[in-house]
This record gives sequence, C-alpha cells and structure tokens, in this order.
Amino acid sequence: MSRLLLKVALMFPSLVLLRSIALPFTLTLLGCGIARAQSANPVVAESATASKATQSPPNFIFVLSDDIAQGDLGCYGQKLIQTPRLDQMAAEGTRYLQAYCGTSVCAPSRSSFFTGLHTGHCPVRGNYEVPPEGQLPLPDQTVTIAEVAKSAGYATSTFGKWGMGYFDSSGSPLKQGVDHFFGYNCQRHAHSYFPTYLYDDDQAFLLPGNDGQTVGKTYAQELIQNDMIAWLRQHADQPFMMFYAITLPHGRHEIDDLGIYADKPWSQTQKSYAAQVTRVDSDMGQLMDTLRELNVAENTLVVFSGDNGSSFNPNSEMGGLFDQASNGLRGYKRGMYEGALRQAAMAWWPGTVPAGRVDHSPWAFWDLMPTFVELSGATPPAGYETDGKSLVSFFKGGPAPQRDYFYWELHPEKPIQAARFGEWKAVRNGINTPTELYDLASDPGEQMNVADQYPDRVAQAEQIFRTAHRPDPNWPLAGRSEKHRRTAKQAWQITRQRVKDQWAPADAVTLESIE
Repeated sequence: MSRLLLKVALMFPSLVLLRSIALPFTLTLLGCGIARAQSANPVVAESATASKATQSPPNFIFVLSDDIAQGDLGCYGQKLIQTPRLDQMAAEGTRYLQAYCGTSVCAPSRSSFFTGLHTGHCPVRGNYEVPPEGQLPLPDQTVTIAEVAKSAGYATSTFGKWGMGYFDSSGSPLKQGVDHFFGYNCQRHAHSYFPTYLYDDDQAFLLPGNDGQTVGKTYAQELIQNDMIAWLRQHADQPFMMFYAITLPHGRHEIDDLGIYADKPWSQTQKSYAAQVTRVDSDMGQLMDTLRELNVAENTLVVFSGDNGSSFNPNSEMGGLFDQASNGLRGYKRGMYEGALRQAAMAWWPGTVPAGRVDHSPWAFWDLMPTFVELSGATPPAGYETDGKSLVSFFKGGPAPQRDYFYWELHPEKPIQAARFGEWKAVRNGINTPTELYDLASDPGEQMNVADQYPDRVAQAEQIFRTAHRPDPNWPLAGRSEKHRRTAKQAWQITRQRVKDQWAPADAVTLESIE
C-alpha cells in the first residue's frame, strides 16, 4: 500500500505539483476533488459508514509540528505567512492560548506526550544523542499511548520524526505499541529534508536524487504525507490512533518549492521557513479533507500543536521578520519562560469540539494520555502511570481540570526547571541559581520577578521542584554526565561523516525492488 504510493510519487513527480504551496487556496480545492474521486470505491464508503453506524470508539490523531509557534499562524496573528487551512481548523474547532508543551525541545516534548508524564518523571528529559543513530530509548517498562491504544483494539501509527530509540533498542516504535512507522528514526538524520534514506517500519529505503547535503529531487515530507494518507484510507473502518510528528518547519530550512514566497524580498532562509509553514498548513488541510471524505471526521479528535514555543530569538533574522513573539511572551526554544512553553494548539472534532472557541485555560501534553484513555475506554496495561488530567470534558466545552501544578525540566549542560501553580510561575535557571517568581495574572510576559515580595510562594515552588523531580541517572540535576557528553560528541561526529559520505544503511532497498 504505502510503498506503491511512494513508487507512484517518484515515477510521476508532476503529480506532486498538485500539492504545491504555490496556490494554497485553489489547490486545496483540487485536493478535495481528487479525494472525492478516490472515495468512489463503494466498499470503502460503505465500510466507513458501517463503522460510524456502530458507534465505534473515537479515533485520535495528535499532530506535532516541530518548531511551529503561535506567532507563525494566521489565527494567532501572523501577517506574512499564509495558513488558511489551520485558520479554518481553528474556526471549526477550539484554539488554545495556554497549551503547554512537554518541555522546550524535541525529544522530551514528544516523549511527554507519548508517555503521559511530565519531564520530572518522563524517561526522556532532554536531547540525548546516541551513536551511531538514534536517541536515548524509551525503556521496556514504559507504558506508551500506543500500547494503551493497542490494549483497546486500536490500529496505531507514527509518521515523521521518532527520536525515542533506534530499532535495535527498547525504544523502537515497533516495540512501543506502534503498528506502522514511516519517516526518520533519528533526530540528527531529520535535519535534512532531502535525505539519502528513510524508514518504512524498520526497512531503510533510498531516496533517488538526494545527497543529504543540499536540496535534492525527492522531498521527504511528500513521501511521509502520502504514506500517512494511505494508512488513513486503509484503517478508516476501525478505531485508530495516529501520532504525526511533522519535521517541518525545523531547520535545515529546505523545501522543494518556495511557492508564493519565491519573489518576496526576503533571504532564502526566510522564504524557505515561510514555505515550510504553509506546507504544514496544506498538509493539515489534506488530512482533514481525507477524514471528511472517509466519513470519519465526526468520530475523530484531531489535536494540532507545536513541540516548543517560539523557536527564534525575537531579534533574529527569522524572529524579527515574522514577529514570532507577537503574543508578548518572554523566551523561546530551550528556555523555561512562557514564550518557550506555550504552544500554537487547537482541537478539531466536528460536532463535538465547540467551533470558534478561544480558550485561555492551561493544559499540557501529558494530559493527552488520560484523555485518550477516557475516550477509548481502554484498560491500560500494567505499569501505566500518568501525570495528566483527562481533557475530554474540557475539549467538549467544559472547564479545564483542576490540578496542583504543572512542572517542567530540561537538561542542557546546566539543567533548568519551571513550575506553574495557579497563576504563579517559578523559573530556576540552574540548580544553584535563585528561583524567579512571576504573577502570570498581571504579568504574563514575565518581566517582573517578585520573588523577594513573596518568599512563601518561592518556598512552595522549590518544594515542587524537589518533589516533582524523580531521580534518574541519565538526568542528574547537578549537570550533564561525562557519559552523556561523550556519547553526544561521538554521535554527532558519526552523523557529520555520514552526511559527508552520502551514507545509507547497507540493507537499504530501492523503491523499484519493493513489490
């Protein structure tokens, strides 16, 4: 199924132009027309209708766009980058202003969602590079949302960027409840949008015309999107759970077509970034159109989010032009201030999630695990735990769940922590640095540190810092271990050499050899 689509895409590259971002409004309509033509198969239509008629448990799709920010989308105020389909998603669903990521970089943010744990408990709390390929793996004993889905009879899939363990480790997606994986296993590999190879499950395959160093002939996102849509079509008649970890618009900022931005008086990097965001937009439009065509949209909850807040310094080439910090929040990627933790996020479930709602209540990635448990009716496997609260009633229009606090930590060379309790926000930029305190009700931009005025609140925050952090030898609060430094250095040395050599796995197959 998926391999046949890939062969078609590569044998007939002109078909890819139908999904070009050059004319996002018109081509979206063309995409709908194509989708309707494909749905002419009465077996598919009848199967999907029958599934809905039996009131099967709702499907769940979580789309995580790497580095996209509130300030990148029209519905949050972006003026230069066009995002008509995500704006439509917000109008048809609910848009959130205080949705929090797992933490403010890639792997731990994804892992927080996948495990239902905040980063004081999650086994992945930073980007921990492992040679020769992959990142620190999820342990065997970790119960993932995909395993919960399997326990409830769901088909499961992950597309895009994994980054939670190579295939020969306990963190392989195929060992963590995922039926089908397609994309990049390793985050370092995912820095190229024209790589020499990708993975279909654990089988590497070659991408013709690519050297992994420059813009080539075969755009990885096109193949990943095609495989995702094909998998949806194949599983429309049964409950499914999908994690779509879109690599765009993370660097390197490469794309196959600058489209409507080609003639803008911007740098090449700025044009490419804008085109990447619009490509995410058009791909989300195709996803929603396909759900409607398959008659499963009204039984599918789709949550879209970025994996960290603003990705650029507001004074940088990118942050300045696109005004990513237009929400007035302080900080960006790799930090603990609100600008690094609040996401562009929205929920879409026609007929269930209120349309046009804009909500200011806080929630976080680790809430999605218990949300799915409630939606699916699953009895989680032994070992299941979560730091989250179910958002089912909240997503349907009710109030957000009450909780004691939100907690984050991140482990660069010097670990950092943050906690939110009520409207109080505490930040500690290193274990031996003073705790900062902000009143988000009056100071959402975190400009006034009031720690000296409220020592009792500081003490409360520091108690949260102590109790929310579960000791883990991979993530000492004293600082990065020598082993971590050594493996990261070795991993990057290998990756750079592989890129230079245009390397691909020895067992990688050509598309022509796949039946």
